[in-house]
Amino acid sequence: MEPDERDRLSAAYRRFAADEAHGRSPLYEEFARGVAGDDEILDLLLSLPRQKRQPNLLFAAVRHLCGTPENWSRFRRGVAQRKDALCALMLTRSTQTNEPGRCAVLLPVLARLPQPLSLLEVGASAGLCLLPDLYGYDYGGRLLRPQAGDHEPPIFPCAVSAAMPVPQTLPRIAWRAGIDLDPVDISDPGHVGWLETLVWPEQTDRLARLRAAVGIAAAIKPRLVEGDLRRDLARLAAEMPRDTTRVIFHTAVLAYVASPGERAEFARAVTSLCDVWISNEAPRLFPDIAARAATPRPPGHFLLAVNGTPVAWTDPHGASLEWIA
Repeated sequence: MEPDERDRLSAAYRRFAADEAHGRSPLYEEFARGVAGDDEILDLLLSLPRQKRQPNLLFAAVRHLCGTPENWSRFRRGVAQRKDALCALMLTRSTQTNEPGRCAVLLPVLARLPQPLSLLEVGASAGLCLLPDLYGYDYGGRLLRPQAGDHEPPIFPCAVSAAMPVPQTLPRIAWRAGIDLDPVDISDPGHVGWLETLVWPEQTDRLARLRAAVGIAAAIKPRLVEGDLRRDLARLAAEMPRDTTRVIFHTAVLAYVASPGERAEFARAVTSLCDVWISNEAPRLFPDIAARAATPRPPGHFLLAVNGTPVAWTDPHGASLEWIA
């Protein structure tokens, strides 16, 4: 193993601690800083494929096997005691977080489009982000709720900048579907349990909102298609009704396409499949788009873009939005 490979992985965990976990999860910040300085755990991670080394997957797998460790020493002990089981679990699971709170940062764009919409989500997981019209939103006291239904909607809080155009109404969705390499079956308690484990330990309100969204999705049953965005997206996109505004969107998905060339090719091709392409991703994944952002990136934030034009910096879980368009 090359020494610089361990150094890069250690640096990635330090970045996670500083940019993503800091201020959001003290426990995950402690775990990430611990892993960054622990050669034994770094070597365990380096024995796994590159896409299986990320902090969210490691931390969720440990919690799944051992419960939530209360501190770094208990975390490290749990890893040491369950190495084989931990590696096996990480090889079979993935970080399909499917955070429905991200709908709060998508809504300001969706609500401004000509209605009704067709929504096609890339990397849909359990399809929870395909239901933005069925959730409620709190933009700093400006509340937007769906009409009364059979299920009490989760209310997603989102701190927004003054420049953001606050939606006045929820979008009208005429057609919705998602594509994913391995769609999550929310009728399976094991699949739902894994989604819940992916919620960070201190975020109990977020967990409650996830469970409410799962209840709505179980009733609506959004269509989910197994497929690869590089090969199968066009076939599903062709089904979107032409008398709607056809939207393809994704959030926290393109990091799983390792090749910069393939990501660039996706960006070139996707706009030919729809009327509106919405991306909500780490800015490094589309550097050409990020270079056009009008303001510097706040630490740990995603860049929301519409048809390749930056419009906002967003919290990865939808908790805040800084409008820059």
